[in-house]
Amino acid sequence: MAWSTSELAHLAGTTVNTIRHYHRIGLLDEPDRRYNGYKKYGVPHLVRLLQIRRLVELGVPLSEVDGVAESTSAADRLLEVDADLAARVERLQHARAEIAAILSNGAPADVPAGFASVAEHLSQADRSVLHIYSKLYDEEAMADLRDMVEEDAQVGDVGKELDALPPDADEPTRQRLAEQLAQGIARNLVDYPWLSDPAGHLATSRRVAQETFLEAVMELYNPAQRDVLTRAGLLGHRLAQAVLAARDDPGRTGPPATA
Repeated sequence: MAWSTSELAHLAGTTVNTIRHYHRIGLLDEPDRRYNGYKKYGVPHLVRLLQIRRLVELGVPLSEVDGVAESTSAADRLLEVDADLAARVERLQHARAEIAAILSNGAPADVPAGFASVAEHLSQADRSVLHIYSKLYDEEAMADLRDMVEEDAQVGDVGKELDALPPDADEPTRQRLAEQLAQGIARNLVDYPWLSDPAGHLATSRRVAQETFLEAVMELYNPAQRDVLTRAGLLGHRLAQAVLAARDDPGRTGPPATA
């Protein structure tokens, strides 16, 4: 009994192109040919092809098929393959959970991981900054940032006004918006002390984090928005310091603890 390439592919549940690829990379020997030039595959070819397909189904890379098939320590390599598959399954399960969160919250598809539930409070610039943050900070810090977005939204979406701020915004508008934003900045600095010294949560060096953040702000916000953010940051730090000082010295007069 001899089979053509298409017949062999059908028997093995694969394609002619796959068989040809296996020939090219040396996994499957070329068969003899009939008098008319057509390939003539036999049982050894079928068995070999089925063995290759079996190992591929298990997740063994084609480059390692021969090594696993012929090695006495194949079990060790299969254990490594199994660990890789487990990690892949975990990633896929996480992706499915993220998709479910995006759909249930009507969030943009590009919302940063973990932020689907607060996406309505994020501008495009916010989402861009958070994507960058996800490469600068660890998971614990990103979870805190999500909580900050939620807490800030509960006291008013000042961020939406910042997002709509034109480049030529007047001085009173800038100052008013900076003072409003400073309240949330101060609250976050008090509730999340690591913001003042994020070194313990950085996934990269402090220098790289600072330079990346500054570049992002320059690219993502217009001059008026950057001015407001700078003012709000300075004022927010002063308010947070006053709150912390008042906590240390209850008799000291300072802004309310909710600042």
